[in-house]
Amino acid sequence: MKTKPSRADQSLPDLIKYAKFFGERIEDEGYSKGSIAKYKSNALALCEALLSAKLSPADLTDDIMDELAVPIIKAASAKDKKHCRYRLNRFRDYLIEHAGAPPRSEPPLDMSPRAVLKRDYESYLRVQRGLSEETIYHCLRFFDRFLTAKFGAGLGDLNSIKPDDITGFILRLREKQNAPRDKTGPSHLRNLFQFLFWSGKTERNLSAAVPKARQPKPTGIPRYLEPEEVNRLIEVVRGHKKTGRRNYAMLMLIARLGLRAPEVTAIELDDIDWRAGEILIRGKRQLHDRMPMSPEVGEAIVDYIKHERRGPDRALFVSVKPPFKRFKDAQILRWILRDAYDATGISPPQAYVGSHILRHSLATDMLRKGASLAEIGDVLRHRSAMTTTIYAQHDVDALRSISRPWPTSGDAQ
Repeated sequence: MKTKPSRADQSLPDLIKYAKFFGERIEDEGYSKGSIAKYKSNALALCEALLSAKLSPADLTDDIMDELAVPIIKAASAKDKKHCRYRLNRFRDYLIEHAGAPPRSEPPLDMSPRAVLKRDYESYLRVQRGLSEETIYHCLRFFDRFLTAKFGAGLGDLNSIKPDDITGFILRLREKQNAPRDKTGPSHLRNLFQFLFWSGKTERNLSAAVPKARQPKPTGIPRYLEPEEVNRLIEVVRGHKKTGRRNYAMLMLIARLGLRAPEVTAIELDDIDWRAGEILIRGKRQLHDRMPMSPEVGEAIVDYIKHERRGPDRALFVSVKPPFKRFKDAQILRWILRDAYDATGISPPQAYVGSHILRHSLATDMLRKGASLAEIGDVLRHRSAMTTTIYAQHDVDALRSISRPWPTSGDAQ
């Protein structure tokens, strides 16, 4: 077990020991030899700067840190200056944790009207609406974007906002994004205007003035892949040397258990009950479900954990790059599937290459094998039975049995 200098022993020679132990932590995180050498070099440079200034870690305030770091960063190459600053800040965090260096100063709280309103809005989204942190992040981004478009950097009279302002903002978004079916912008704006009316900041509830995004007809038959195509896509990802086991396990969770992509990346190591053979699914609207884990899915996860997964993060699926952090979003699954299409030569059944196609394929295959719509809804964890009825359109025989005969001239009208 590695030892560290105690906080009681704050003599300057111990700085070199702190740099050494910091380098060992970086090495444990799986960085390459070249990166480890740079971390150690920057840590030693900061130690030497402290020694030259006859300072100890207890003196490393924000101002002192900035003063000592400037020469070190200037000596780095142009491409490495940003990374050098990052490495120095990580070593400072280590000194705060282990050497009694003072914590970073909290920035003064912005008390401008717009900043206060933003904090109130964030509290409303978290407490009153119970939204996820990711959704709150995007709602706050649209808060800034809309108010900047209307008032600039400050905050004007909120009651001066007109429906035309909202429509014009949405149209400008569409021109930039070229995504007429994107519902996120209108949805986040509705949240904003509901909050402004709820909190008494506006006299009218302008959420009804937000135009709806054009959506495809809900009667469309979900597109899907044949079972053999799904199997080919899953198998082909196993060939990657660094990420094959991880990508295989991630796709298996969607193709065999019907998980959504964000649900896959949200799984924690502690969410798996190996004795019971169950896995906790963190679903939409912060709803959690426990699902049985099939043997083939469990074996894929175990193989990944034993032979490929690294790092201290408690997320099940992590990046292969040090320090092996969890994914910020679920786009990784879309990229994995896109590469799998290219490798197999299978044509995607729709223009947008998304992992949701594997959920549709699972439901369609279950229906063909005789599963009821209620059983499919349970597997996909639909909250409404109506959501599952779209898959009934694949069962032509079942639809034929309930169809009415074509009227003829002799039939009663």
